[in-house]
Amino acid sequence: MSSMDKMWASFIAIGLMVFASLIISFARTRTKGVLRAVLSIIAFLMFIPILLYMLVSLL
Repeated sequence: MSSMDKMWASFIAIGLMVFASLIISFARTRTKGVLRAVLSIIAFLMFIPILLYMLVSLL
């Protein structure tokens, strides 16, 4: 894998991490009940591709 591909994989991981953090922050400050749980689960599940992109960028 080329260095440029690794760079783009790391940028995607960083972007997904920012988006997941924004979702968690929004869920904890502005929502209640089921919507809060759903948004938290979505943000948590986003960490699976974040982890994969991170590993790709490291290898």
